[in-house]
Amino acid sequence: MLFDGASLVLYMCGVTVYIANIVKGLRLASAGQYGAELATTPDEKEQILGREDSLKVLSASNTILALVLVGILVLQAGQWYAERKDAQEYESLAKGKKGEKESTEASATSGASTATAGKPGRQGSQRKKSN
Repeated sequence: MLFDGASLVLYMCGVTVYIANIVKGLRLASAGQYGAELATTPDEKEQILGREDSLKVLSASNTILALVLVGILVLQAGQWYAERKDAQEYESLAKGKKGEKESTEASATSGASTATAGKPGRQGSQRKKSN
C-alpha cells in the first residue's frame, strides 16, 4: 500500500510537470514565440521568459520528469522485493509449523503404540466399536 501510494504521488507529480512545463514549452518552441511577442503591457515584458530561458526551463523539466519516473521504478522494484521476501518468510514459517506438527504427531503415535503394546491381550489391529 505504501509503495503504491508513493508511486501514485510521484506519477501525478510527473504528469503535472509534463502538462505545466513541457507541453507549454514545446508549444512555445514550435511556434517560435518567445517573451516580447506574448507581452501586452510593459510589466509583462519583464516577467515573460525569453528563448534561452524557456529552453532552460524545458530541459530542467525533462530532467525532473526523468528523476520522477526513475523514482517510480525504484518504488516498484522495492515493492516486488518486499513481496518476494514476505512470501519466502511465509513459506519458511509454514514449513516450520508443518515440521512441528509432524514431530508432535510422530511422538504422539509412538507413545500410543508403546502404551498399547504394553497391555496384554490388546495386540494386533485395533478397531473401534460402533454403536
